[in-house]
Amino acid sequence: MSSELQSAERSVEEHSVALKKPLGLSDLVLTQIVFVVGSSWVGTAAKLGPSHLFFWLLAILLFYIPQAAVVIYLNRLMPLEGGIYQWAKFAFNEFTGFIVAWNLWLLSIMVIALGGMFITTNLSYALGEAGAWMRNSPWCVSLISCALVGGLGWTGVRGLSLGKWLHNIGGFAMLLAYAALIVLPFVSLARGDLSAYRPLQIAAPTMSIFYCFNIFTKLAVGALSGFEYVGILAGETHAPARNIGRSVIIAAPIIAVMFILGTSSVLAFIGDNQIDLIGPVPQTLRLGLHSVQIAGAIASVAILLMTVRSISSMSIHFTGSSRLPMVAGWDHLLPSWFARLHARYKTPINSIVFVGAITLVIAISSQIGTGMQEAFQLVDNAANVFYGIVYAVMFAIPIVGASMIRSRARPWLKVAAACGFAVSLLAIFFTVYPIIDVPSPFIFAVKIILVTVIANMIGAAIFALGEKKRRAASHLTA
Repeated sequence: MSSELQSAERSVEEHSVALKKPLGLSDLVLTQIVFVVGSSWVGTAAKLGPSHLFFWLLAILLFYIPQAAVVIYLNRLMPLEGGIYQWAKFAFNEFTGFIVAWNLWLLSIMVIALGGMFITTNLSYALGEAGAWMRNSPWCVSLISCALVGGLGWTGVRGLSLGKWLHNIGGFAMLLAYAALIVLPFVSLARGDLSAYRPLQIAAPTMSIFYCFNIFTKLAVGALSGFEYVGILAGETHAPARNIGRSVIIAAPIIAVMFILGTSSVLAFIGDNQIDLIGPVPQTLRLGLHSVQIAGAIASVAILLMTVRSISSMSIHFTGSSRLPMVAGWDHLLPSWFARLHARYKTPINSIVFVGAITLVIAISSQIGTGMQEAFQLVDNAANVFYGIVYAVMFAIPIVGASMIRSRARPWLKVAAACGFAVSLLAIFFTVYPIIDVPSPFIFAVKIILVTVIANMIGAAIFALGEKKRRAASHLTA
């Protein structure tokens, strides 16, 4: 490793000394599971029918394994607070690092802002007909959004010494819900409710290849993504160079099995019927337990488990999105105000308050008027492009990054990174080109492109302003 990189890493590590380091290997494994595994992806994959296994395996081969390999490689080389921001900065330049962090930050902000709406919907389904009014009430959604952001903010200030327990509970909740989902077909088979069940059947796709590959990119960059996010918290982790990589190795096969067998369960009970893409797990449990008197109660419990997981996942997003401004503050690309730590808990208090305020404004604004809701949904769709950009840059690092970084990457890793890079670009294309029914696919594509370009122009302007102030300050001290 070059002395230049070592010197730059020492500078980041000096800033990280003040941070507490409560995350151990088991915490990281559960965080990976709760962050990567979502409840809706098994429904999306089930739309492929019996061919889902082929596309899951293709996504694992071309994106999931490359992602894990690149994250492990970069984290071992640069186990630094800020994760992918630092990787892109040292591999390319500060501007690239900032833009990558900006796109990842925008993605997290949108996920958190959507949280109140998602939780309200889940709670309304858990309560049955008595709670149906909740998901149609802007006031209810706004109040739950306020409670959610307030709770996430309080947990964020307390730090990962508390937050890791929320993440661990979410991980256990997700494991429990998926265990019930995966076991259910075998129970139904034993009871005679199912005549046959072949969970690992591989079949040729019956839909158009264009449609199948659209879903494939969703499974890859949507469902199987997220390993890089834990790297943001490297400065708050015990032995990050070792434990973050180990957490990926342990969690990766568990996550793959959950997705594949979970999709098989959904297909076993829903078949050709309409799949509820918001809640395929509760829907499947209701159908699988239709002959059991407490089926409704079990489905409600499953919904609550999914809700706990969602809150935990949003807590991880909140934590990461508050650390990215902090590390940018260390580099003076944002005001040092963002880097100020809480006197007791050693968390970036100002950054946490800022993230909470921004997400709350977006969440509440999205409930005001049809025009605002449409704008909110447009930015949410563009968030998939933001993530695609993040991954494209990450996979480019071992291939065309700084020589001191790419020279240590073995040929097989570069080939894997090239596969991940291609899938990331394909995912961006399919996000821009919709398969859903829209009045005009061309206008939809133009809107997504404009939102993405404008968002990144704003990020570039913020970077330029910070760079200008930093240069002015260096001239004054020279």
